[in-house]
Amino acid sequence: MNDGRAIERDRSVARPPDLWAGAAYDGDTGSIAVARAMTAAFLDRARDVHGLPVPPRAHADAQLVVSELVTNAVKYAPGPCVLNLEIRGPVLEITTWDTDANLPLARAAEPFRIGQHGLEIVFALCDGFEVRREPVGKRITARLALGPLGPFDV
Repeated sequence: MNDGRAIERDRSVARPPDLWAGAAYDGDTGSIAVARAMTAAFLDRARDVHGLPVPPRAHADAQLVVSELVTNAVKYAPGPCVLNLEIRGPVLEITTWDTDANLPLARAAEPFRIGQHGLEIVFALCDGFEVRREPVGKRITARLALGPLGPFDV
């Protein structure tokens, strides 16, 4: 109960995104390619229209991360899925929601295993990863740096 005093909130959490896009998909396999194309178009617009720095490597990595996350949603969760892309300063937040409440299981690296390397790829490319159960399903957020990582990141 509020006793009339001001309530301070962490502004870093509540900060609105610099640029945002989102889409809902029906969950069929075609959703994966459409989500990947949406990500490419979003990052092109961020760079070309809004002047935000999006190096080619980050552009490619973001599409791969989206492909892996949406593939998992399509493969393991019945029904629709949602993709949100948000640029907050030098970071792209990629968030997916799906109907399956089971949290993804990161498996140990096995170079000879065929398939099921999606989360390994996401972990290798991203600077942050968070999974949260929702009243229906789960929400996964991966954070990808948009700035260059070193002298070979062109």
